[in-house]
Amino acid sequence: MTILVVDDDLGTRLSISDYLELSGYSVITADDGQDGLKMAEEYHPDLIVTDIVMPRMNGYQLVRRVRQKTEFRLLPVILLTARTKTQERILGYQSGCDLYLPKPFELEELAAAIQNLLERSQIIQQEYRVSQSHEQQKSKSGEIKKNENSLLSKDRDSVMFTSLTPREQEVLELLIQGLSNAEIGNKLYISPRTVEKYVSSLLRKTDTSNRAELVHFVMKHGLVE
Repeated sequence: MTILVVDDDLGTRLSISDYLELSGYSVITADDGQDGLKMAEEYHPDLIVTDIVMPRMNGYQLVRRVRQKTEFRLLPVILLTARTKTQERILGYQSGCDLYLPKPFELEELAAAIQNLLERSQIIQQEYRVSQSHEQQKSKSGEIKKNENSLLSKDRDSVMFTSLTPREQEVLELLIQGLSNAEIGNKLYISPRTVEKYVSSLLRKTDTSNRAELVHFVMKHGLVE
């Protein structure tokens, strides 16, 4: 786990980094918020410990800038400061910090807080990854089902169309052109009564109740060119 320590006081930076390295962490440091933001973007630490009062960019500003980046939304941040007024602590939490630790503090207490936040962060990130994985699988499953339904529909249409007799297909194609029974009969050299029988068969096979529905069905499913 990598910890970023941001503090303009050299003694504080060294004492924190030495203690955390002895505790098994990898530590990177910065002496102000601006450099701290650059270090965060470059190294993607697992947690940030930062002072508030610093030159160029203070701790509040650093936390807000960090939280603006999607990849750091869940990054644990601890604010260290000698400021202990309630309003200042509120400002720290409003900026997006996870813990406000007043100075002076015990290094052992800081290490315990870091361990707690890292464990909680790992749980949250793991649950988030699982949730994202489930969403992706659900989306893929839905897409596959949609494609399968589309293929099944096309197959049903294809089977239905191939089940028509050659004469029924001829009647259907002329009917789509808007020809009457008599006109279709003249084209195919059959009687209007015979044409009507073919039309009735087509209505039954397409599960439609009249010519308008039949035409709509045929155009919707692309059964004729």
